[in-house]
Amino acid sequence: MIPYGRQLIDEDDIRAVVDVLRSDWLTTGPKVAEFEQIFAKCVGAGEAVAVSSGTAALHTAMYALGIAAGDEVIVPAMSFAASANCVVYQGATPVFADVDSETLLIDPDRVKDRITSRTKAIIAVDYAGHPADYDGLQAIANDHGISLVADACHALGAVYKSRPVGSLADLSTFSFHPVKHITTAEGGMITTDDPHLAQKMRVFRNHGITSDHRQREAQGSWFYEMVDLGYNYRLTDVQCALGISQLRKLSVWIDRRQAISRRYNQFFSRLPAVTPLAVKEYVLSAYHLYVIKIDFSALDISRANLFTELRAKGIGVNVHYIPIHFHPFYQKNFGTKPGMCPAAEAAYEQILSLPMHSGISDEDVETVCNTVQNVIEH
Repeated sequence: MIPYGRQLIDEDDIRAVVDVLRSDWLTTGPKVAEFEQIFAKCVGAGEAVAVSSGTAALHTAMYALGIAAGDEVIVPAMSFAASANCVVYQGATPVFADVDSETLLIDPDRVKDRITSRTKAIIAVDYAGHPADYDGLQAIANDHGISLVADACHALGAVYKSRPVGSLADLSTFSFHPVKHITTAEGGMITTDDPHLAQKMRVFRNHGITSDHRQREAQGSWFYEMVDLGYNYRLTDVQCALGISQLRKLSVWIDRRQAISRRYNQFFSRLPAVTPLAVKEYVLSAYHLYVIKIDFSALDISRANLFTELRAKGIGVNVHYIPIHFHPFYQKNFGTKPGMCPAAEAAYEQILSLPMHSGISDEDVETVCNTVQNVIEH
């Protein structure tokens, strides 16, 4: 099976982890701050706060902005559920906005349609690794005095108008799940230029307590105070060591994803029923996913059958995503229903994710292309 995504671990990564395992600090130690500093510099942000997952990063961002019951946060319909769940965790209401049909990124015009007096923030998802329209979204946020959050979990290493993703919004969130660009096994990060928000997030990830074990050890103190209800969203030194090692290889891995995408683009331009997602000329996509749209009305095969046949032939295709407002939880608790976001819904019926990760060989790319063509044609 050629998987749609997977981690790439080398001996340098293993040595970095083993070194920490032999040290005095496995968690709340020096590697956490080191990873944060290196990551912030990598994405052009003033501050970075490490947490236990991309989902934890989103939740922590919502907390830092003071999102609470009675508030609304605008979220794209085409994303993983965590992009909206983080709003619900804070007792607020996610409001789903439709996407651009060519990129599947949140559509600023549809965001404007969803603004109310209760809107407190916009979450922009960098779907598949393509940065959202941050200039357009920031203008809306400024006009209404609300915050802009980048769900950049797909987009580490991407660039928008010469600016790195991670420096484009009030808060930017990242994931280090094994299928992402770098991995810490599980893990996440939030970046910001606001030191006050960064400090709030560091307290929140540590149960709402103002100091951690290492800080108290350095001070020779046992005393601590819990100032708010927080969570245990800490990232360990073991994971941070892995993240530091992985981050050194990010630019090479982004180059490889770009090369794979160019080969896919060239090949699928010859198949009239297949259309890759559009990429704007002013961005460098990080290509977390390579998504194609298929005109099944022109073919004698359904998406379900194509999916099954490709996987039977060893091609680990996937579908990203079921629109969030389709999920039973949101239909039951927030009254969402089909017809709310027609562009996202139409795209969902057509999309398929092909294998895309830096460990794919040129031979694997050829196998994916030829297998997709053969199944469609036969």
